[in-house]
Amino acid sequence: MAAFYANEQFPRRVVEFLRVLNHDVLTVQEAENRGLSDEKVVAFAASEKRAVLTLNRKDFIKLHRLSDKHNGIIVCSRDDNWQRQANSIHQIVAELDKLDGLLLRVNKPG
Repeated sequence: MAAFYANEQFPRRVVEFLRVLNHDVLTVQEAENRGLSDEKVVAFAASEKRAVLTLNRKDFIKLHRLSDKHNGIIVCSRDDNWQRQANSIHQIVAELDKLDGLLLRVNKPG
């Protein structure tokens, strides 16, 4: 399964559901990296060979456009159905061999 780095505001419950689906998820809080700039979040994730999970769509899409030298960025819309959001992320990454340099979008249905 995939290795992820969940940005600061990414829902903890989605992280928990992703772990149940056998994904390796490290949170900003667990890494003791609170308050990092978005650029440093991407750099840290790349150093750990992890794709970034974030709700901060605008800024992380910009970062991807500036450089695709990362291990993947998954931008998500806010969805209070955490299990559905985890399942959507799981389904998208399950179809890919690797996430390096990719920008993936997970949108709330409807």
